[in-house]
Amino acid sequence: MANRPPALEKADYLSPKAIRTWRERVITGVLFLAALTSVLTTIAILFILVEESWQFFQKVSLWEFFTETEWSPLFEDPKYGIMPLLSGTLVTTVVALTIAIPLGTIVAIYLSEYADARLRESVKPALELLAAIPTVVYGYFALLFVTPALQVILPDLPGFNMLSAGLVMGLMIIPLVSSISEDAMRAVPVSLKEGSYAMGATRLQTAIKVVFPAAISGIIAAYILGASRAVGETMIVAIASGLQPNLTFNPLDEAATITAYIVQVSLGDLPHGSIAYQTIFVAGLTLVLMTLALNVVGHFLAKRYREVY
Repeated sequence: MANRPPALEKADYLSPKAIRTWRERVITGVLFLAALTSVLTTIAILFILVEESWQFFQKVSLWEFFTETEWSPLFEDPKYGIMPLLSGTLVTTVVALTIAIPLGTIVAIYLSEYADARLRESVKPALELLAAIPTVVYGYFALLFVTPALQVILPDLPGFNMLSAGLVMGLMIIPLVSSISEDAMRAVPVSLKEGSYAMGATRLQTAIKVVFPAAISGIIAAYILGASRAVGETMIVAIASGLQPNLTFNPLDEAATITAYIVQVSLGDLPHGSIAYQTIFVAGLTLVLMTLALNVVGHFLAKRYREVY
């Protein structure tokens, strides 16, 4: 009786509980490998950017990089000031957010508080189709439609300008802002809305003074993601705003962004290891740091205003 029969041990080993335990372990391992792959990929990208950028800064000082007002690394007399590319990136991003944040918030409030279920299920997928349109199509839309339309109002507007690129980029970001904001507003407990209505508040007052503040952490996250999307946009700015680096904060001017420069130089035949080749990576590292700063700010703002119910 002390020793269990072999048949019983085998049956116990193949019990449903044991099989379920092994399946969970396998699934856990697969999920861990997937997560580890994304982390290792990010680390590898950062390693390459930092390594190439370090070699760049062995030849160009940080002071020159951040204070020089010209960016012409491919000319005979090269200049390595990142400020012209930063100004173009910031201007187009601000123009885009000026469009995307108000319109995206309004759309989110309407879908969350005013639209019925049938209309919401129809409008939201249709709105999100804007995010599925290739950005190169948006770029030519800005160049061939928005810019000529703006030139009717502003006759001196050049063919390449940051205003049209920023406006179209804002339209592209609206689905991202509205979708995440609407999800955050829909997550607000119904008891808060009912309490507001019981106090005599209108639907608009409830949406603005109760739902919006209660969902502010998710809404801020939507804004930060929209800003990160605008900073990293490539084709729209490359096609519509031009490829000439200019240190200007006037959206009516032509200027290049960091992503547009990377596209422009990547199409050429640059010798590996040259300083012109390394400018691609230092520009990419600058872009990564800008996006990282936005996400860090968004994290702290969301944590600061997060509501616990």
